Amino acid sequence: MANKIDLEGRNAVVTGGAQGIGRAIVERLLESGASVAIWDRDGRLAAQAAGELKRNRRVEAFTVDVTKLNEVEAARDATVKSFERIDILVNNAGIAGPNVKTWEYDPEAWAQVMRVNLDSQFYCCRTIVPLMIAQNYGRIVNVASIAGKEGNPNAPAYSASKAGVIALTKSLGKELATYDIAVNCVTPAAAKTAIFDQMTQEHIDYMLAKIPRNRFVEVDEIAALVAFAASAECSFTTGSVFDISGGRATY
Repeated sequence: MANKIDLEGRNAVVTGGAQGIGRAIVERLLESGASVAIWDRDGRLAAQAAGELKRNRRVEAFTVDVTKLNEVEAARDATVKSFERIDILVNNAGIAGPNVKTWEYDPEAWAQVMRVNLDSQFYCCRTIVPLMIAQNYGRIVNVASIAGKEGNPNAPAYSASKAGVIALTKSLGKELATYDIAVNCVTPAAAKTAIFDQMTQEHIDYMLAKIPRNRFVEVDEIAALVAFAASAECSFTTGSVFDISGGRATY
């Protein structure tokens, strides 16, 4: 039985919400009473997810490439037109990138990981924060990674991008501390999702070996933590990191 999180009457945006961790977050927010806008570059998959999750809750799909500021701004406008306001932003979209040594890393692959994992979160915050300031309410949850705390070998771009997400969270949280706007991030260990298809088996085995609980995190466990951080009850903590690494990191 899941703990009850009250998000009744709140409107949320979840980037990369069509599958994996993002979809689990969408489901948990809907179960908690929120209406959800799925932002995903795969419009077909987003529409399919929205159709499957509608039930008695409101969920809509928006096709948006969050690495492009103009598309993020257009998605914001379309979401506000449909939902009237945005109370919650979950920056979840991300890719793993190749598993190679830093000195062998392709510069374009590096840039792509940074665009998807870090630039997109900046664009979404830049675009939505003014709305939250105007209504003096908001909850922003950025999905980082344990790799952003510790740095995984053979994943320099992913590790650096997630470290950037942590720093962005801390900076923005301080900037918005005088408003009823909380900005926090979560740092999960690896979860078995489609992102594993981008990794070598050696890298997957390395990540599992580092987790004291000796298993990968479940997407529903991440979603539960995100739901709390997205709630009104998370009213004092801001600019912080909620660790969910199975004991790998305790800071």
